[in-house]
This record gives sequence, structure tokens and C-alpha cells, in this order.
Amino acid sequence: MIYIPNWEYEYSMELVKIYQCLSDVTRLRLLHVLSQGPLCVCDFQTVLAEPQVKISKHLGYLRTRGLVEATRRGNWMIYALPARPSAELRANLACLQDCVAEDPRFRRDLNRLHRLESSCAVGKAVAAPAAATGRRRCC
Repeated sequence: MIYIPNWEYEYSMELVKIYQCLSDVTRLRLLHVLSQGPLCVCDFQTVLAEPQVKISKHLGYLRTRGLVEATRRGNWMIYALPARPSAELRANLACLQDCVAEDPRFRRDLNRLHRLESSCAVGKAVAAPAAATGRRRCC
């Protein structure tokens, strides 16, 4: 039997957890968009053009594995990348940004994000209050 030090085992399990999360295109798209700042589920629906159920399922998967954090602001759940990501997560998110830079789907997501007028009061530079835009509340 081979002995594996505890720190080495934990490091490899962290990598496995990250790669499991990165093995789905929807989760890749969510993480890519979150690299720009926090969003609520209704904003993800608009940006990714996917149903709420699918978005919520994948955000839950990422949240339970520590790749995203969620905070409640009034009626909305706001999702963001971890405030203190592990070195492994930071490196893989940087790699994701490099790898998808020319992919049309990921570029389309960022274009939609930059055009987004959120009514969820996320507090992003690209978000605008509903009253100012005349849009109905989405969440």
C-alpha cells in the first residue's frame, strides 16, 4: 500500500472537483460570465438564453462544490465567483478565459451581458435600475 500525504490527497481532490464542474458547457458559460461580475438568475437567463430551471440547477451544482457563492439581496439570489478562490480555481478560470476568447457562443454571451439592463439591482457597472430603464422587475 502506498501512503499519500493528506495535503497531496486534498490537492488532487480539489482538482477533481474543479474539473468535474468544468466538464459541462453550461457551467463553463456561467463561470465565464461570472468572471465579469456578480449576476442574478434572471440575468443569466437573458445572457445565456437558457431556462431558469437549467440555470438554477447548474448554479446549485457549482455552489455546492465551492466554485460560486450566493448572497440574498431582497428577492434575488446574487451569484459571484468566490471572494478567495483557491490557486487551482484561479488558474483554471484564467485558462477558461483564454480558451474561449474566440468561441462564438462565449463571445455572444459577453455581448448580451454588456447590453444587459438588469432590474435586479446587482450593483454592476453594466446593470441599471429598473426605474431608470422602464423595464419591469424580472425576479
